[in-house]
Amino acid sequence: MTDYTKYLTSQVTLGQMNRREFMGRAAAFGITLAVAGTMFDTAAKAQEPKRGGALKLGLEGAAATDSKDPAKALSQFMFVVGRNWGDMLVESEPLTGKPVPALAESWEPSADASTWTFAIRKGVKFHDGKELTVDDVIKTLQRHTDEKSESGALGVMKSIKEIKADGDKLVLVLTEGNADLPLLLTDYHLVIQPNGGLDDPNAMIGTGPYKVTSFEAGVRATFERNADDWRQDRGFVDSIEMIAMNDATARIAALSSGQVHYINRVDPKTVDLLKRAPTVDILSTSGRGHYVFIMHCNTAPFDNNDLRLALKYAMDRETMLEKVLGGYGKIGNDFPINETYALFPEGIEQRAYDPDKAAFHYKKSGHSGSVLLRTSDVAFPGAVDAAVLYQESAKKAGIEIEVKREPGDGYWSNVWNVQPFSTSYWGGRPTQDQMYSTAYLSKADWNDTRFLREDFDKMVLEARSELDEAKRKEMYRTMAMMVRDEGGLILPMFNDFVNACGKNVKGYVHDIGNDMSNGYVATRVWLDA
Repeated sequence: MTDYTKYLTSQVTLGQMNRREFMGRAAAFGITLAVAGTMFDTAAKAQEPKRGGALKLGLEGAAATDSKDPAKALSQFMFVVGRNWGDMLVESEPLTGKPVPALAESWEPSADASTWTFAIRKGVKFHDGKELTVDDVIKTLQRHTDEKSESGALGVMKSIKEIKADGDKLVLVLTEGNADLPLLLTDYHLVIQPNGGLDDPNAMIGTGPYKVTSFEAGVRATFERNADDWRQDRGFVDSIEMIAMNDATARIAALSSGQVHYINRVDPKTVDLLKRAPTVDILSTSGRGHYVFIMHCNTAPFDNNDLRLALKYAMDRETMLEKVLGGYGKIGNDFPINETYALFPEGIEQRAYDPDKAAFHYKKSGHSGSVLLRTSDVAFPGAVDAAVLYQESAKKAGIEIEVKREPGDGYWSNVWNVQPFSTSYWGGRPTQDQMYSTAYLSKADWNDTRFLREDFDKMVLEARSELDEAKRKEMYRTMAMMVRDEGGLILPMFNDFVNACGKNVKGYVHDIGNDMSNGYVATRVWLDA
């Protein structure tokens, strides 16, 4: 078998190539249809799920401050934890990002998309044996509308003015029409809980494929398969152990030695080294995730837009993409949307590294002295290196950046969204509206750049209810320009999600929705002993 045919069959085994594409490529390579068919069937058989085994994951992102309440989930670690034990009303299709049924088996909008009716799936049981009802759904969504819940989905829920039942169906009445509503309900904070989680939001009881058996914040979480799961296309392993591994070297060592089956946040600089390991597969997925440097627009000295522009022009994005991501990503343009989103705003000039423009705006700002940038290894892979590269490129514009390396534990509670200039990451959101509503509306809890603009807020709401796609696209373009030119976001690069697994891990699904197969990695894969 040639290297090329090995590659083709491996793509089938990994679930990354369908029969039609395989047959076409094999024929182009001169392989007969009969032989190609046999090759595909053999490779596809290896892709058939196997049940059993104990899956171990070594994941970055855990902290001692992690909350068991899905409303407060912040880190990558808790993102996966929630996916293991809980379900949302709606999920997104991995390749297209379109909404697909979950606990809501169907939905129907009104003509103006301001009222939506959802049929709630029957016969679904929570882990405590209680059967799911529409009342559980209503109370869950209502809890996430309460500012006291500190829900990361609060920005999304603000557009819903009434949550009620119509018999055994859920009805959501919006403040204005929104054709994207089903996708907004895929937000990973909106895990449906018994009685909405009002009795105990930290109980970690849901309808997901796994039950929580233990949880120690910042250390580990363990799960056992839910024998009463309402779905058959997930939950293949018997048990899951998630181990907190915030140190990149420790994660690589754990995977290479077979201590764990899967790790996240592989530093692109180590990819070539890992590729040499005969027992390891690299999992790289393009999507909506982005690495960012965030400034608080309402906090001195970053309340000066000329200083913000100076810092934007002072970043060498091309060098950062090459040296930090090793090419595993794309250049960013200081707004949080890329081509994977519907109605992407085209024709916006790419912001380039320009020390002269940076120096011009820096002088105009009147600022003097150093600018303090806080960073940590947990902010994103290579964040500290990225900060140092930024420091070097800014020097050429006469801007002094002081880089302060913060400890990983507590970074998401003590630095991100607290300190006025820091590094961070976003996994993206299913729609432009949700991305802007979660992080850029004035009252959004996760407005980590303190972008406070009434005109922007108004436009978000107008775009949300605009059913004319051409008009809506133009609104999104205006919003992108506002964030790009007047906001506190410096977005140098959209990252590929680079993770790795042992070759005995099968069924990994590349999902544009978010990292780690959109958080579903542990529920989708199986072990080939």
